Amino acid sequence: MTINNAAVTIIIPAFNEAKSIGQVIQKIKNVDRSYKVIVIDDGSKDDTVDIAKKAGAKVIRHPYNIGNGAAIKTGIRNTTSQKIVMMDADRQHQPEDIPKLVSELDKYHMVIGARNKNSKVSPFRQFGNIILSWTASFFTEMNIPDLTSGFRAVRRENIVEFLDILPNKFSYPTTITLAFIKKGYFIKFLPLDEIQRRQKGRSKLSPFRDAIRFLLIILKIVTLFDPLKIFFPISVFFLISGTGILLYQYFITNAIRGGSLLFILTGIFLFFFGLLASQNAT
Repeated sequence: MTINNAAVTIIIPAFNEAKSIGQVIQKIKNVDRSYKVIVIDDGSKDDTVDIAKKAGAKVIRHPYNIGNGAAIKTGIRNTTSQKIVMMDADRQHQPEDIPKLVSELDKYHMVIGARNKNSKVSPFRQFGNIILSWTASFFTEMNIPDLTSGFRAVRRENIVEFLDILPNKFSYPTTITLAFIKKGYFIKFLPLDEIQRRQKGRSKLSPFRDAIRFLLIILKIVTLFDPLKIFFPISVFFLISGTGILLYQYFITNAIRGGSLLFILTGIFLFFFGLLASQNAT
């Protein structure tokens, strides 16, 4: 295993980012030459590896493409730096903002570069981020302005707790954010401008498919840390619906049928199932 003892390590997952990776690394070096940069090449077919090495980064290669999240996990496992910054290789994040994130780690366990209204993202993507952030905020009872930002600083001692539950794909920022919140760690969302991707080609994200995936991750993490947050409202829905149907059948139709009782029993079952699951929550 490659070990890096720098105070701050920048982890950059990269897949066919030859057009931008060199400039990103150079800008990071211009900000602070003490930063150690680890590029995790996730099975690139272009010159990403050679360019990253020439720019001064430590490169760790995956033999084939696994996913953005898998690359992040590889980077974390290969550094002992107590302060880690994760950012993308496509120039949408500004290295000049790294010190702003790192400086907040003395007070917070994770600092997220939240995209603000000046960030140049497509209206469709912005709308999707708003819906996901609203959903996550509802389940976690915390205002989450940006759930999917890949630009963040974190204490290594905290993030290693969750390596086993981080997905291998692009949804790792969502998982990290929700896991930290439900664990009770302190998080700060730092408003930053995000510049638009300058590379030609389509985004690696599929809006509808990944929206469903992000929603499932939200439910998974909340269920893992606070099951009653999911099961209680569902059980209440079945109990109220079943009771309403039962009263209607009794007073209006004068015939009680099994459907209402099934709804009530389902509500009771879901409540106690959630209660039992909460005893084993992380």
